[in-house]
Amino acid sequence: MSVVEATKESFRDLVSSGLVLVDLWGPSCTRCLALMPDVERLAEEYEELQVVKVEAPKARRLCMELKVMGLPAFLLFRDGEETARLAGPDVTAEELTRWLAESVSAPTDDDPKEVD
Repeated sequence: MSVVEATKESFRDLVSSGLVLVDLWGPSCTRCLALMPDVERLAEEYEELQVVKVEAPKARRLCMELKVMGLPAFLLFRDGEETARLAGPDVTAEELTRWLAESVSAPTDDDPKEVD
């Protein structure tokens, strides 16, 4: 799917429906910049996934609301609710890919439960 730049004003609308990966990044965060091509690749690989990029220094209050303590930070939203988070200065492309695959396939409360 596509990659969209979000502002503090547009953020809530962008994550309100569907499966959304939020990439919180900063221009002085070298790890953030290194992961950008991987985030764009993941946006292409997952048809159902909307990727929303938030430049953290321009959205400090939003980062505080989301309790983001460091960059890079990746948050996965399903229909407006955060369901998973990956953050830290040592996040690798492989870790991001694995985390997203696991998080996307994780059952939600709406999914039917298996009964033994």
